[in-house]
Amino acid sequence: MFDIITIGTATRDVFLTGKLFKVIKDPKHFKKIGIPTGEAECFALGSKIEIEKPIFTTGGGAANAAVTFARQGLKTASLMKLGKDPEAESILKELKKEKVFVFPVFDKNLSTGYSAILLSPNGERTILAYRGASHNLKATEIPFDKISARGGSPPKADAPMEHASGGKSRWAYISPGNIPFPTLLKIYSHLEKQNTLIAINPSKYLIEMGIKKLEPILSKSKVVILNREEASYLTKTKYQNEKGIFERLDKAVLGIAVMTDGPKGVIVSDGRKIYQAKTFKNKKVVDRTGAGDSFGSGFVCGLISRKEKCDKNKCAPANIAYAIQLGAANATSNLEKIGATEGLLTKSNFEKNPRWKTLKIEINNI
Repeated sequence: MFDIITIGTATRDVFLTGKLFKVIKDPKHFKKIGIPTGEAECFALGSKIEIEKPIFTTGGGAANAAVTFARQGLKTASLMKLGKDPEAESILKELKKEKVFVFPVFDKNLSTGYSAILLSPNGERTILAYRGASHNLKATEIPFDKISARGGSPPKADAPMEHASGGKSRWAYISPGNIPFPTLLKIYSHLEKQNTLIAINPSKYLIEMGIKKLEPILSKSKVVILNREEASYLTKTKYQNEKGIFERLDKAVLGIAVMTDGPKGVIVSDGRKIYQAKTFKNKKVVDRTGAGDSFGSGFVCGLISRKEKCDKNKCAPANIAYAIQLGAANATSNLEKIGATEGLLTKSNFEKNPRWKTLKIEINNI
């Protein structure tokens, strides 16, 4: 039996850095041309810009989360769709090195997802994303027999991942990207029959459907992870109205609703209590890519790892507090390295480093 299986996107990422990468702020003019933040990463048109050595890594929500779970000592599997190309081979090779068992679905027509990340000196980035095969997963392509109770035990460490026999998973972590909604519903139906607890980090594609359309999956999720902007958009509640956001989320999410708030920290509701925490102090923010994945996967890992296990009805407050601590530590460590899987903590890193013991968590009744 696997402790957890991640389902969703995997990409090949290349990070490009250079001293001439400039972030320019001009809200008045940028908003008029479709840049709502008023900030842009700019280059002189027609120029040739020198860059530092490109950094190639594995990315994508399902791959990023799988690395966290594996490094924390959990038996981890991952289901993802890839092209038949060298990029897929690189992803599989890196995940095997992390001891993640992959059940790949290959697409002969589309290439593996790919991202070029233009990284500014202060850690901000612009991502040029090609979704490729990762967003085209069909229900008929999913090897449900490999992620079911009938699948048997996880494969041995030296077994080829593409020939893994499978095994039931206690948890699933879904990072769906643009996986079609009907496919997602079938995944949920299958996992529910297996009594698998589900965590999901909804993508923009899903959030834009609205909270009512998403009720079939939100109500069946043990954990739903959103950032503040996503939570505001999904609930149709003002960004500043924290109480209103959680009133809507608690009605739709019968499990645990998690709202990350960037450098300000995180707020979590289990429907009975509200948990709030700030962030650990960063040594230096180098790259924000994958920070959401690193917090979400760390949080879920914290729920799984405690002696008092979660079930469909509840998670003990101590579990949730521990989950916040691990999620925050994992994200902080990740922010200090270039790459969505770089800096993700091992179990030993987290437990033995006194740096990760200092987070204050406030717990109040709703």
